[in-house]
Amino acid sequence: MTRFLVLLTSASLILLMFGLWIPFKALVAQELLEKAWADSQSQQTEQRPWPWADTWPVAKLELPELGVSMIVLEGGHGESLAFGPGRVFGGERGPLVLAGHRDTHFRHLQNVQPGYRLRVQNQNRQWRQYEVTDVGIVDSRKETIDTHQLAEDSVLLITCYPFDTLDARGPLRYVVKARPVSETGLSTTVAIL
Repeated sequence: MTRFLVLLTSASLILLMFGLWIPFKALVAQELLEKAWADSQSQQTEQRPWPWADTWPVAKLELPELGVSMIVLEGGHGESLAFGPGRVFGGERGPLVLAGHRDTHFRHLQNVQPGYRLRVQNQNRQWRQYEVTDVGIVDSRKETIDTHQLAEDSVLLITCYPFDTLDARGPLRYVVKARPVSETGLSTTVAIL
């Protein structure tokens, strides 16, 4: 009976350790990424956060209403997304598409509503302000993102959906759309009547 309890306790601890590994890795990585981001800005070059990293910081994303700030990495592959949200498409010109895991960096997206603000900082230390215009759920089996149909300076944040499921391979995506706002806080897009 004692062996069974020891075995059961050991198995529980191992499962707990594996369950906490990704969130722990994501948290620790953000500290290293902050340093790499500061180095990237000061030296105006790509700075990898650790020698074997296959990605580097490309932007800083803030969600002011939620008190959230995170470093954005280059690429939307699994190695990048384990440490932070990734830039899937875009840059200085054109729409910016960012992806992140729903259970780590982009878990806050479930609280974002139209009218909320986003801030994106580039390597030149310049901030761009955005306003969330739409939050929705799409089925990735039926819809794709055509970046040619997005507004030139728009931002899309994408994560898996639903937020509280254990199924990591579901087809649903949670999409947050934002448009730029001017220094005065007014939208930079003009409606044509």
